[in-house]
Amino acid sequence: MDTARQRRVNTALGIVAIVIWSSMMALARSLSETVGPLTTGALANTASGAAACLYLAARGRLLPALRLPRPYLVGSGLLFVTYIACIYLAVGLASSRQQAIEVGIINYLWPALTLVFAIPILHTRVRAAFWPGVILGLAGAALAPLRLEEYSLDALAANLRDHPVPYLLALVAAILWGLYSSVSRRWAGKAEGGAVPLFVLATGLVLAALRLAFPEESVWTPRAVAELVLIALFPTLLAYALWDVAVRRGNLTLVASLSYVTPLLSTAVSAVYLRVALGWNLWAACGLVVAGAFLCSRSVVKGCDASAGRSSK
Repeated sequence: MDTARQRRVNTALGIVAIVIWSSMMALARSLSETVGPLTTGALANTASGAAACLYLAARGRLLPALRLPRPYLVGSGLLFVTYIACIYLAVGLASSRQQAIEVGIINYLWPALTLVFAIPILHTRVRAAFWPGVILGLAGAALAPLRLEEYSLDALAANLRDHPVPYLLALVAAILWGLYSSVSRRWAGKAEGGAVPLFVLATGLVLAALRLAFPEESVWTPRAVAELVLIALFPTLLAYALWDVAVRRGNLTLVASLSYVTPLLSTAVSAVYLRVALGWNLWAACGLVVAGAFLCSRSVVKGCDASAGRSSK
């Protein structure tokens, strides 16, 4: 397969990852309510990570993964593990299903932050209109925590004061994943294969250790088992593996820009699955994030994604 066609295929894999991710928040919240966020993250990541590592070993590709550049293995791995821990805790510690959706929207600032970090890390060039796009995304994140019939700065401040931890964790998660998406391309953009299975397994082990340190009460039902299987196979393993290929060997600018539709997809899926009636502010917040994405993507200088990839050797 020629290089240009392979790059298009890798980019398409990133788009598939975006679609799969849209189910993650709903499944994570539902499982957190029955078995706990640490238990959910530990089991989903350990099971999928171990299965993927066994697959790599059977194909003789596990040792090459361990020989990838150390900055990628250590640096990107640390960002990956910390991101997953933050997002599971943010969703699980949310005081209600509505707040879980709100923190999900805040987490989806990461597409804009991916492009922000790409400027200094990958030398991506942008036009002046890029920064208003980022501001639109931030405005959407600020609008999300407002409650129904409480649309004021005082109400926003009160909500943040009463339930600050989930929002803070979601914001940290957005920063970490935006940074991960850019530095992974720089540190291992031209290397064959990836270390996502290793990262997923490490995440599961870290969350398992936290689960032992902070015990949770888990109630297992047939639905919880089915949800665990789904979250382990699709959002936990498949989506992250596809995204890793896309950001390292696809069109990072295009994939990061298209990922702005994730808040709309995720919010819609979560609202239906969790049976939450959403106010206009959450849909408006999604709209601002998507509008910011469009403006950011239109403001990236054409061709700089390719040059960024060359400079990341």
